[in-house]
Amino acid sequence: MTSDVLSDATARMAKAVEVAKDDFATVRTGRANPQLFQKILVDYYGTPTPLSQLASLANPEARSLVVTPYDKSALKGIEQAIRDMPNLGANPTNDGNIVRVTLPELTEERRRDYVKLVKSKAEDARVSVRNIRRKAKDELDALKGEVGDDEVARAEKELEGITKHHVDAIDDALKRKEAELLEV
Repeated sequence: MTSDVLSDATARMAKAVEVAKDDFATVRTGRANPQLFQKILVDYYGTPTPLSQLASLANPEARSLVVTPYDKSALKGIEQAIRDMPNLGANPTNDGNIVRVTLPELTEERRRDYVKLVKSKAEDARVSVRNIRRKAKDELDALKGEVGDDEVARAEKELEGITKHHVDAIDDALKRKEAELLEV
């Protein structure tokens, strides 16, 4: 019973770490990366649709991306969604077949702002992991009548280790992203 609670908590914490890494990938660094556009939703026939389902993304140069839509009628919507994306500062150009996005050079001040943003996303992920731990601990406490107190105490200790492991994984991802952001 305690193993079920621990395995569920481990899976949910791993998912929280993956979400944090995905969020980090959407923060712009000095070079263009197709993952920057991972969370862009394009208004496609009245439905918000992820850009990755409407177009292919290519990275021909360090600071530019080429978006090739599968359906040419989505070109204007894609261009508008990219233009409206916060924290990007890009001005897409549409030549009738593709959308070219050239990203401007990052200033030192902008890099520092991005570091703050990434730290905020990391803290949100840590809070999520801690909430999962709290819920799992409540579930373990509810099992005290069914299983022995020693078993529950051992599971709680193991839960703390699992939590520490996942928080450390978030911190490691944060350090890598921070180094990437500050790299000139």
